[in-house]
Amino acid sequence: MNPVGHPAEAVPLQGRSDGLPGQPGAATVVQYTAVDITSEPPKDHIAWSQCCFSYSNPCCLGLAALIFSVKSRNRRVAGDLEGARHYGSISRCLNILSSVLTVIMVLIFIIIMTS
Repeated sequence: MNPVGHPAEAVPLQGRSDGLPGQPGAATVVQYTAVDITSEPPKDHIAWSQCCFSYSNPCCLGLAALIFSVKSRNRRVAGDLEGARHYGSISRCLNILSSVLTVIMVLIFIIIMTS
């Protein structure tokens, strides 16, 4: 007996002449499942790189980050997602380093001025 609202399951009958699935002489049904995984495109961090280049450019890290951001964007447009991820990762690291150095320099400047 099936609960209300649930469709009946297909159960093979015993004693059928065509056999059970998986048995010799039985019809074999192969099911294929296609999974389409759409990942988001890699980030190029170009806006962050432009800010680091314009406002805080210690040791030219902002310029290097901007160059790698542009390379990442070009790779993404060309369809090379792995290359775009690589250049985007380098750009992110350079942006982080540039931002940290800028914060440290501003803090040192504030400490020197208040002393």
